[in-house]
Amino acid sequence: MPNVAVITDSISCLPSDIIERFQIHILPINLYFGEKVYKDWIDITPSEAYEIFQKDPENFATSAPSPGDCFGAYREASKRVKDILVVTVSSRLSMVYQSAQIAREQAKEELPGTTIEVMDSYIATAGEGFVALAGARAAEEGKSLPEVVRAAEDVRGKVAVILVLDTIRYVYRSGRIPKVASQAGSILNLRPLLTVKETVRFSGVVRSREAGIERVIGVMRTKVGQNPVHVAVMHAYAPQEAERLKERIAAEFDCRELWLSEFSPVMGYACGTGTLGIAFYPD
Repeated sequence: MPNVAVITDSISCLPSDIIERFQIHILPINLYFGEKVYKDWIDITPSEAYEIFQKDPENFATSAPSPGDCFGAYREASKRVKDILVVTVSSRLSMVYQSAQIAREQAKEELPGTTIEVMDSYIATAGEGFVALAGARAAEEGKSLPEVVRAAEDVRGKVAVILVLDTIRYVYRSGRIPKVASQAGSILNLRPLLTVKETVRFSGVVRSREAGIERVIGVMRTKVGQNPVHVAVMHAYAPQEAERLKERIAAEFDCRELWLSEFSPVMGYACGTGTLGIAFYPD
C-alpha cells in the first residue's frame, strides 16, 4: 500500500490504464464550448472534444481547476494516505499550479495531519505525465514523500517534448507568433515544430508531416543516442498516424516503455487537429 498519493492534471495525457495501475488522481481542466462546460477526460473524451472543436474552433475556451477542486482531491486522498505529491503543468502555461498552492494553504488548516508538496513540472503533455508517473512508481514501492519528490524531480530534469503540427493556422493562440503570421503560414502550408520547456517554444517549420516526423525522430536520436529510453507518443485526432509513429519508434529505439495517448484539447486548441508529438527521457 503506497504511503504517498500522486495527483496531477489532465494536461498530463496519462492513459487510463496507467492512471488505474498507479492510482494517480487526475484534476480535470474545464473545457467551454459555447455555454456548455465539460470536465476534460471525464465528461468528454479528447476525440469528442476535437469533433466539436473542428465545427467551431473560435467558440472554445478553457480554465484551470479551482482551488476548491484541488482541495476536494486532497481531502479524498487524505482518507487513505498522510502525504500527497501534486504535479502540475508548467506554471507559465496554466493557473493549475496557483490553484494547487492555494488549496495547499487551505489544507494546512483543515487537513492538519496531511503533508502536501506541490511541484511545478516545468513542462506539459506526457512530459508532465512522466514526472507524475515517476513519483507514482516510487510511491508504489513504499518510498517516503521526500523520496517520491526526488524521483519526480529526477525525471523532470531529463524529459523533453517536441511536437509537429499539421497546420500553423492556430499557433497564434500560444502567443508564439502573431495571428497574421499564422494565417499567412497556413496559406503556404507550413507545419511548425514546437518544444515545451516551461513554456511553448517555436523551433522551426517543415513543408510536410513526413519531414516533421523525421525532425522529431532526429531530435530524440540526438538526445538519447543508443541509451534505453522512455517514450510517449501523442496525437490530436490522428490515431492512425500516431500508431505508425509508435511502431517506428519501437523498431528504431531501445524503449523501456512506450505508450500512446491523445493530447488534451487544451493543447489541441493552440495546435489544431492532426498534431503529433513525443515526450521522452533516457533511462
